[in-house]
Amino acid sequence: MPGYVSAVLPLVTIFVLFLNVRCEGQNGQSGVYISAVGDPGMRRDGLRVAWEAWTFCNEVGEEAPHMGSPRGADCFDLASNGDANYTVVHHVSEADNKLSYTDSFPGNNYTNPNNVDLYAAAKEIYLGEKCEVKDNPPWQFWMVMLKNGNLDTTAALCPKDGAKVGPFNPESRFPCFGKGCMNQPLVYHNFTSIKGNKLKGGISGSYDLDVDLSQGVGGDISYYSVTWEKEVGQGGWSFHHILKTSKKYPWLMLYLRSDATLGFSGGYHYDTRGMTRTIPESPNFKVRITVDVRQGGGKNSQFYLLDMGSCWKNSGHSCDGDVLTDVTRYSEMIINPETEAWCRPDRLYECPPYHTFKNGTRVSRNDTADFPYDAYHVYCSPGNAKHAEQPTTYCDPYSNPQPQEIMQILPHPVWGEYGYPTKKGDGWIGDPRTWELDVGGLSHNLYFYQDPGTTPARRRWTSLDVGTEIYVSNNELAEWILSDFDILVPAISSEHGDSTRLI
Repeated sequence: MPGYVSAVLPLVTIFVLFLNVRCEGQNGQSGVYISAVGDPGMRRDGLRVAWEAWTFCNEVGEEAPHMGSPRGADCFDLASNGDANYTVVHHVSEADNKLSYTDSFPGNNYTNPNNVDLYAAAKEIYLGEKCEVKDNPPWQFWMVMLKNGNLDTTAALCPKDGAKVGPFNPESRFPCFGKGCMNQPLVYHNFTSIKGNKLKGGISGSYDLDVDLSQGVGGDISYYSVTWEKEVGQGGWSFHHILKTSKKYPWLMLYLRSDATLGFSGGYHYDTRGMTRTIPESPNFKVRITVDVRQGGGKNSQFYLLDMGSCWKNSGHSCDGDVLTDVTRYSEMIINPETEAWCRPDRLYECPPYHTFKNGTRVSRNDTADFPYDAYHVYCSPGNAKHAEQPTTYCDPYSNPQPQEIMQILPHPVWGEYGYPTKKGDGWIGDPRTWELDVGGLSHNLYFYQDPGTTPARRRWTSLDVGTEIYVSNNELAEWILSDFDILVPAISSEHGDSTRLI
């Protein structure tokens, strides 16, 4: 039997990659950091990658014709044939990826929900089992996430802050060309193959269900693609992303995520599978990434150098699946230099109540001399925040399955101490960079709402991702390459077992 090889790195290299990273944490603490992900730095030859597609409120709604449930995966190892010749051995078949909610899962170990939303969640678990790497703890895959920003207000498909509501009149802020505007995309998958010493695979597609992509992707059609490639035994995987909007689909999102291997992930209220084996917790964790932005996606492209997602209740307690009291918490660094600070002295309702500097000094948004307004694009309070400091803007109540709180920040000197961009244009087109971001320190000091008198929540971040959200723009194109993705946590955290792994 040919032997599986997941990597051909020398043992000493693996030891250094996993264990010998020294970083300085919050309050000057230093020590050994190790990777929290199953595939540190995306260097494993045997790739594990999956994809998911969401409606405006992070559900399925209806499957695209002949596409199956919008979850799929490309997971493989290499079989050695001797003399440095390899065969790609896939663990997920085309039949697996095409499974629809009308199909039963193979085997006797799975329930078969007769519901399109619940079936997609179950399919992720099924694919996760086929892809799982039996490390301790085990892990499954990187996740490519697609999201359609259209909302049909007459269809009553999305709840309002978690509560089911009926149809309501169309609003200009919610694009929709009519019935069916919230559809799932076409997904075409090129299974990873090997040619010479190069591994390459990918997915591509469109939200325009009647389009023939063989005729090209020019003109007024939506389009996306993610291509991954790597040299066997050398370097790491690079993920090349393209996202294009159209008149019918002007609001689209594309990210590559590292999600928790168990429990909830950012914006997802079902049991998830992913790459993050140890859940990073504020204040001590880092993220290392290389990002090369080729095309920006226009002035409304909110390109996230890093988007972090978590969930906790306004009481500070962990989320438990109750969509009326769970709150999704997001923080996003937008590096598009055309994105302006909506937070201003004359628009305090778009600012957090205060800013905390790294040294612990706190300054009110009313302090026009010292508050760093230009560091913030916008802040919005969760819709179920009963004691939100006024004035405030409440987050959109429909674009998540439960209430959400969003903190969007911009390049500014106050973030420089955490390794983040300090000025417009940092890391943008023509300025590819490898970043080591003190995400734990920054996220520890960011403002997030809690009810008065409650114990501060443990800020554990179950989703970290990179990508863009092109907001209501016709025929805009974004293109970028992501590589070297890693999450680093203090070595001592990994010794605490499941207490650090679950939200």
